[in-house]
Amino acid sequence: MSAGQGPAEGPAAGPAGERREGIPLGSILGVPVSLAWSWFVVAVFIVVVFSPDVAAALPGIGTLAAYLVALAYAVLLALSVLVHELAHAVSAKAFGWPGARIVLTLWGGHTQFGSFNATPGRSLMVAMAGPAANFILAGLGYAADRIWEPAGVTGLLLGILVWANFLVALFNVLPGLPLDGGRLVESAVWRGTGSQERGTLAAGWTGRVIAVGIAVYFLLVPALRGEEPNLQLIVVAVLIAGFLWSGASASIANARLRLRVPHVAVRELMQPASGIPTDARVADIDRHLMRRPPGHVLLVSAAGIPEAVVDAGSLAAVPAHLRATTPASTVARALAPDAVVSVDEVGKELIDRLARIAGSEYAVLDGGTVVGLLFQGTVVNAVTKRR
Repeated sequence: MSAGQGPAEGPAAGPAGERREGIPLGSILGVPVSLAWSWFVVAVFIVVVFSPDVAAALPGIGTLAAYLVALAYAVLLALSVLVHELAHAVSAKAFGWPGARIVLTLWGGHTQFGSFNATPGRSLMVAMAGPAANFILAGLGYAADRIWEPAGVTGLLLGILVWANFLVALFNVLPGLPLDGGRLVESAVWRGTGSQERGTLAAGWTGRVIAVGIAVYFLLVPALRGEEPNLQLIVVAVLIAGFLWSGASASIANARLRLRVPHVAVRELMQPASGIPTDARVADIDRHLMRRPPGHVLLVSAAGIPEAVVDAGSLAAVPAHLRATTPASTVARALAPDAVVSVDEVGKELIDRLARIAGSEYAVLDGGTVVGLLFQGTVVNAVTKRR
């Protein structure tokens, strides 16, 4: 199966090559492809589970040959998933989405992209390109089987390949995230409400419903009928249902996070602060705090640029007889370069800018005057709703 395309969870974590997820396989049509280590788990599972079926379908083939045929099926399935993901990547590149890269994983594969601006229609087209590619492969395989009617190993692998592509395509068009069909629900709600995040929430919940439906159908229904449990089928059903529930839940959490981003405001999250010249002494800080309401003190250069934050613990540790001669810079921690925000900044633009700043503290200015100090952790907690 395919885990779907990158927009399901947002942009990729970084440019291709920045983070290795397995074995690099090179590039296809300009798209980097890598094989995750988890894929070998699937390969072993297929060899162990399907080699007895191969031996039964081809009497006299031998145990080793049966293993090799089952391994060939695992490789063909990986190639089918690769075609599925390439369809995502190529269609995305046609819309100018940057940074496409493919990773073949335990659950099939996924395609990731860099930052991009999508529309409901384009998102749906990129998502549906994957299942369409598998339907085409299944159709071509079926036509080849009808025309040449191959027998033996070739006929077995071709038949399995046809069914695998058909089932991968059919499974992926189910209308719930993280499957490609979830984009259908997302795009419909997105177009109707104007909010991609609300579309993602709806598609995430339908994904959860599908996960529960699969678990009920393969676990509960046979039990109610009094049928003998099929351990192999139960394991597969539990894994698939768990995969869908986990992916759907991640999509829901991601959408809720994105819904909170526009409401993140510097003015509401900052702590009060004031500025003092960088050449001040510790005694100057004491006098400054006596004249001002409690809050952080920032050291500001002659050019009006906040450079450091006075550390309360270090400030208190300076002996009284040294406070008049100790430079304020010795009791301060430096701010990162450009760690300055406006008191009126809000939303995604604020988040994007903070992400480009190396530090975790930001001086807040109002018309060039220091009015506050913003902490990265406070912003993260506001977005994630953690306390």
